Amino acid sequence: MERDRGPGGAGRVLGRLLEAVLASRGEANAVFDILAALQSEDPEEIQEAVRICSRLFGALLERGELFVGRLPSEEAVMTGSQGATHKYKVWMRHRYHSCRNRLGELLAHPSFQVKLVMEGLLSLEEDRALLLSQFQEYLEYDDIRYHTMQAAVGVVARVTDGQAEVPLTFWNNTFMLLSAVSLPRQEGNTPSFYVKHAEPSDKWKVAHLKEHRKAFQLMWLSFLKHKLPVSLYKKVLVIMHDSILPHLAQPTLMMDFLTSAYNIGGAISLLALNGLFILIHKHNLEYPDFYRKLYSLLEPSVFHVKYRARFFHLADLFLSSSHLPAYLVAAFAKRLSRLALTAPPEALLMVLPFICNLLRRHPACRVLVHRPQGPELDADPYDPREQDPARSCALESSLWELQALQKHYHPEVSKAASIINQALCVPEASIAPLLELTPYEVFERDLKKKVPEQVPLEFIPAVGLLGRQEDLCAQYFSLS
Repeated sequence: MERDRGPGGAGRVLGRLLEAVLASRGEANAVFDILAALQSEDPEEIQEAVRICSRLFGALLERGELFVGRLPSEEAVMTGSQGATHKYKVWMRHRYHSCRNRLGELLAHPSFQVKLVMEGLLSLEEDRALLLSQFQEYLEYDDIRYHTMQAAVGVVARVTDGQAEVPLTFWNNTFMLLSAVSLPRQEGNTPSFYVKHAEPSDKWKVAHLKEHRKAFQLMWLSFLKHKLPVSLYKKVLVIMHDSILPHLAQPTLMMDFLTSAYNIGGAISLLALNGLFILIHKHNLEYPDFYRKLYSLLEPSVFHVKYRARFFHLADLFLSSSHLPAYLVAAFAKRLSRLALTAPPEALLMVLPFICNLLRRHPACRVLVHRPQGPELDADPYDPREQDPARSCALESSLWELQALQKHYHPEVSKAASIINQALCVPEASIAPLLELTPYEVFERDLKKKVPEQVPLEFIPAVGLLGRQEDLCAQYFSLS
């Protein structure tokens, strides 16, 4: 490669080579000069070559000039009968593999800095999903993972410093990187290093899971302290209980984030329940208004949201304690019964056993289904607009809604609602198989039912058009 001795000379030469390759396929061999710069001893030239390679192969991929799929042998393609365009794409894909292999070797180079890689991956303008998915395989190494977490904190701080509004593309790139970081659940025997060392030391922070947990915690806290788009709030909460909380050095530091998300309302509150459940049961989080907020989430839309199964699974866990006051359980049972009047059949087949389980766990609430001399419907003491379950007067009411549902048009719903007419047995009915029941499954189940005999649809023979023998229509119209 020609040399330019002036300041920034390597960058200018590589820039011209990049323009030549992108401008004409006849200049494709110039890519060898770009790759040769990756072998340089000059740190600045190496870093500039890395940037040029990123621009080159990113542009080729965007233009569809890079072979995608299972890569065939270069020699077989070049000597084959395929067209020139196909040969060019395969040939350039092999150059990309050479570049990637060299970049892997450069991870042990003194000039390598994870920060430079992070700044390239966490772009403000371009979606880096493809590159991030490629980079994810390197996060299996302890050294790369540790320095990646540290570098990500610095990039987020630099981008958000002094900016009133950060582009959504940056937040999406950052979330994809952070969610790709996964720590082992327990300390391994031997750390896995990408950069090999003759004599690894136990004093290195990168060799201890405890230090990785601290870096992991700092990384997520630095990300979650910013105002995120609603779509990202949901994505974070979906993975919070399984991929984030178990790996934090101090999970209780997520209390503020989860309680704030729980107070937002709607789907975000439903998703925050999983994380709060872990903090309450495993880390002794105290949330005085928790059940009041849970009660307020019971709205007609709860039967139609995407996360319905998760919500009712957690609600079942939170209401499983036999130490809950009767007025609280009665309020939940009454609220669900009232909402059931307008719920679809697939939701009713789940919520009716849910209500019956509440009555089984709390015998003091069975008065709700044993009040034959209760008030008329227009004098029902229950206040559905009251957000505080303690003031809803549910325990003074009755579950007349369940009796109304015994006349439901769907026979399975009618049968489920009729359980209250019998003595409630002690073993609870499992709602797990019903949590994700769909209208399609209900319909298919009805179609597969075997009817013992044909159902009579009409037992009085029709005589006249309107069913009467001497009406006016019978004089002018006949059924034949």
